Amino acid sequence: MGKNAILSLKDIYFNYGNEVILNGINLDIYDKEFITLLGPSGCGKTTTLRIIAGFETPKSGEVYFENKLINDLPPYKRSINTVFQKYALFPHLNVFDNVAFGLKLKKMPKKEIEKKVKHMLSIVDLKGYEKRSVSALSGGQQQRVAIARALVCDPDVVLLDEPLGALDLKLRKDMQLELKQLQQKTQKTFIYVTHDQEEALTMSDRVVVMNNGSIAQIGTPEDIYNEPSDAFVADFIGEANIINGIMIDDCRVKILQKEIPCVDTGFKKNSPVDVVIRPEDIEVVDKDKAQFIGVVEDTVFKGVHFEMSVMCGKCLWLIHSTVAQKVGDTIGMYIEPDNIHIMNKLFATSNNELDLSVYYSDKDDNTTTVLIEGNEVTIKDKFFEEGTLLHVVLPPEALSIAGDGVGNLDEVYIESVIWKGEHNEIILESDERKWIMQSDTDEQVATYVPITFDFSKADISVISEGENEE
Repeated sequence: MGKNAILSLKDIYFNYGNEVILNGINLDIYDKEFITLLGPSGCGKTTTLRIIAGFETPKSGEVYFENKLINDLPPYKRSINTVFQKYALFPHLNVFDNVAFGLKLKKMPKKEIEKKVKHMLSIVDLKGYEKRSVSALSGGQQQRVAIARALVCDPDVVLLDEPLGALDLKLRKDMQLELKQLQQKTQKTFIYVTHDQEEALTMSDRVVVMNNGSIAQIGTPEDIYNEPSDAFVADFIGEANIINGIMIDDCRVKILQKEIPCVDTGFKKNSPVDVVIRPEDIEVVDKDKAQFIGVVEDTVFKGVHFEMSVMCGKCLWLIHSTVAQKVGDTIGMYIEPDNIHIMNKLFATSNNELDLSVYYSDKDDNTTTVLIEGNEVTIKDKFFEEGTLLHVVLPPEALSIAGDGVGNLDEVYIESVIWKGEHNEIILESDERKWIMQSDTDEQVATYVPITFDFSKADISVISEGENEE
């Protein structure tokens, strides 16, 4: 357990049937901190919360509370209370009785219950609402009742599972600040679950970014935004231009066929990288001072800045500027070296490399059939003898989602979709491996699709020849 950690998750693994929900989670949660679990739907954040609460038991791994193993401790024996998205208030009870419910279960003296409930209602700014029906309250007031009910039993940890999800935008923003102030006032550990990046950045001491059952990055809001660990984090937290690049050398990167200075070091020379540039870090300059030249395709006023879409070659950039540019204008763009963030790619294109044995071949049709994950896949206009061992490299553009619903591989899981300025880079997972695909269309993360291979775009070489039986 880490220093001052009130809760620790060690190698937590959880699955539903064959679907892995949490894949070896390790996380220390510190006393009196506001920590947020942030990620897209299906990433495992709510399951993590339920394991902490005791509503789920991990398939393997340990949960520690104040250095004590609590895997088998039931929820009611944990010093942890949960606030759900739908609040779960009792409609037949008034505000006072809703908040007092847990204290009455503990058979606490009536006068002590009254004292504690009134004190807690004053903390959440509901003093005088004791006799109100909860059904007569606004969404924000109902949420405060739910929080008061969770806090009145004096738990060490409060879990909040997307509690602002049902509120309108203005109330959500107000409640974000109120929740943070309430956590500071009560000095409790708050563990908050959300898919809303702004909520996480606004309220948290630390943010845990999750993706596909794993932790992608842990850090302060500033660290997560300014120094994302990979393209997924950069894409999920705020807006970003994420572009394929080549790290020429220390402090030198090539993007859009042009070498520019950066501050990053330690990458392998000429290695493929992801380059992240935030929209607010691109300066609009005179063309003679520019690193890149682009044409404005769209301009939208956002209140504090103008958001512009600028086409540079085949790459579409997003720029935030306090000065508007007209649609059709040609502008210069400049990025300071310390505003260019270089990251290793999530997965190398070597994920699309396979060693395949020829399963069947037809010389008359000039076709070769191989097995990929147990599926017969035919390579047209290529003939190799049966038993030949091939090395096949499928570039990302050689993969596509089968339009007719029948692919070379069915039920392939879309793990992430990241716009790279020219196309979406899609990470997929099949039974045996991950794949990288390029697409001009948006695809839905956490869905299953059939994929097809275009071997005319593949690099195929012979490792060993098969035997000719003729």
